[in-house]
Amino acid sequence: MTDIRPLDAGEDAGPDIVRLIGAQLKSLRMNAQLEREEFAARVGYSTHTVISVEQGLRRPPEPDFLDRADEVLRAGGLLKLAKREVAKACLPAFFRDAARLEERAVEYHSYENQVVPGLLQTREYARAVFRMQRPMLDEETVEERTAARLARQALLERRPAAAMSFVVEEAVLHRPFGGADVLRGQREHLLRLGQQRNIELQVMPTDREDHAGSGGPLLLMRAEGEPMAAYVEAHDLGALRTRSDAVRDLSQRYEILRAQALGPRESARLIERLLTQG
Repeated sequence: MTDIRPLDAGEDAGPDIVRLIGAQLKSLRMNAQLEREEFAARVGYSTHTVISVEQGLRRPPEPDFLDRADEVLRAGGLLKLAKREVAKACLPAFFRDAARLEERAVEYHSYENQVVPGLLQTREYARAVFRMQRPMLDEETVEERTAARLARQALLERRPAAAMSFVVEEAVLHRPFGGADVLRGQREHLLRLGQQRNIELQVMPTDREDHAGSGGPLLLMRAEGEPMAAYVEAHDLGALRTRSDAVRDLSQRYEILRAQALGPRESARLIERLLTQG
């Protein structure tokens, strides 16, 4: 028996949330006696976008769509409150259970060997990563998932702050998703985030002979008053592990990875050298 719970299947509440928000938007617009064309002009989006959102055919394109709609329709914050649920609906179905735990986390520890961890990505880098996915995502889905990823980053600024640590492979810092300018911006962003008191960022050198990360990326999270949980993902399949022995093994693996990686100060100096080299 195992506690691995696959998250690629099961009931997907995302479309229901999108339809509900669309119906609310339409009701508020009609109560305000605004035609779609006039409303679209006021919020700065096309009439086609407004129609698609109201009919539940697509998600609101950006968080500021709901902000503007709330102000134009004088909704008193009702639509603004929906932003978090919209962001969740934009996430891949297999990650949503983990995302619910993530937003409550007081501890957050991540190891990544292919890309910069999602919480640390710039908008441009995240967009480039989604554009590299195969099978290809259409541009609308790329933008939706980029916005959802950025919305998750609210955890970085939450108060009281979560205790966070990240171990990233050095090779990730050389991989130019989006081109040289995007990579440079991502490196600079990592340096800034590494200066936050609640974040420890470590780089695993490529030439390390001893390396406990051959099993792939892993994420450890703990919410207040709850035991640690682990999330593992590969090829659009995700699993949340909660059984104590499985989580203990992954926690031990992560601690070994931290011991094998460069310390936070050495890691910052390595990133600075990469920036100097161009």
